[in-house]
Amino acid sequence: MRFIVDECTGVAVVEYLRRAGHDVLAVAEAMPEARDRDILSRAMNEGRILVTNDKDFGELIFGRGQAHPGVVLLRLHDETPTNRLRVIGRVLDRYADRMPGHFTVAPETSVRFRPANPRS
Repeated sequence: MRFIVDECTGVAVVEYLRRAGHDVLAVAEAMPEARDRDILSRAMNEGRILVTNDKDFGELIFGRGQAHPGVVLLRLHDETPTNRLRVIGRVLDRYADRMPGHFTVAPETSVRFRPANPRS
């Protein structure tokens, strides 16, 4: 799969996804301090699922209707790298086929999916 990983999500997630064989663009490496809408635009242009823990992307998508190819929002109480890796690993293992085209909210114990284009 193709991913773009937000700066706030951390390098451990980038490395984990790369080790798992995914094509990963790290915002911290390719476009440091980019605005959220620019990150979503690049994700859309390159067909990359965004992995983030920044709730502001929900406002861009559901409030302003910005298109995206898929988002995984990590909504965690425990923000340690170890927990982030555990949750993203679980989401990939169980739901990889559902992530494209959906806004996926992934807390520690459950997963919720919403369609990518809420206004269409």
